[in-house]
Amino acid sequence: LGRIIVGYSVAGEPITAEQLKANGAMAALLKDALKPNLVQTLEGTPAFIHGGPFANIAHGCNSVIATRMAMHFADYVVTEGGFGADLGAEKFLDIKCRMAGLKPDAVIIVATVRALKYNGGVAKADLNNENLDALKAGLPNLLKHVENITQVFKLPAVVAINEFPLDTEAEPALVKEECQKLGVNVAISQVWAKGGEGGEALAKEVVRLIDESEGTFEYCYELDMPIKAKIEAIATRIYGADGVDFTPTAAKEIERLTSLGFDKVPICMAKTQY
Repeated sequence: LGRIIVGYSVAGEPITAEQLKANGAMAALLKDALKPNLVQTLEGTPAFIHGGPFANIAHGCNSVIATRMAMHFADYVVTEGGFGADLGAEKFLDIKCRMAGLKPDAVIIVATVRALKYNGGVAKADLNNENLDALKAGLPNLLKHVENITQVFKLPAVVAINEFPLDTEAEPALVKEECQKLGVNVAISQVWAKGGEGGEALAKEVVRLIDESEGTFEYCYELDMPIKAKIEAIATRIYGADGVDFTPTAAKEIERLTSLGFDKVPICMAKTQY
């Protein structure tokens, strides 16, 4: 806690919590907050709720303590990583898993037909109507997330479609067809309506992926890369950018961070959900 930088002096030197003598009070506040909150689902499945800062600017993951405790007590552990494979999953894999020494066995990419149609240009008022053209136009968004997981991070994945009552048979069938072209299966999730029973197909596919996993997990970038190179790796490999333009202010800040030794830590990319 004492090493946390809270600001900079007029001379540009970092000021830490220890220098402000705030680390003791910070530790006192965390004495109880450090303990994960154990809750349960309606069907009695245990769950830890601990941490989880929003992934817009933070890492968007729960605590390492909660994840490790869950792995100690259960055969299978499911944890959420922010939102999107271009933000939440990237930070979960490149930051949390790297720093905690965790290796995921499989990834569930959650999507809805409604969201994909919205990505394809359908107005919110018309999302209840079948529109395969719009769905197909919105699918590249989902497929990019699939590619990020399977081709960049080299992890097996399944797409879970959270089913809505007005989804037609043709719509998830189209999603399944396009995902299978990338070697990824699709499972319909009806957990909201049927509880655990509605997630059995998804669970079975996850277990199959885990049993057949070859363990080839890779990071998007290496820690010893310069800050600019790490940012460029995320932008080009995860977001699909053709490059990165650094403003003079950003370049100056990168120089300062490098001089402070922060060029050897992961990058936490900021992005709005829009």
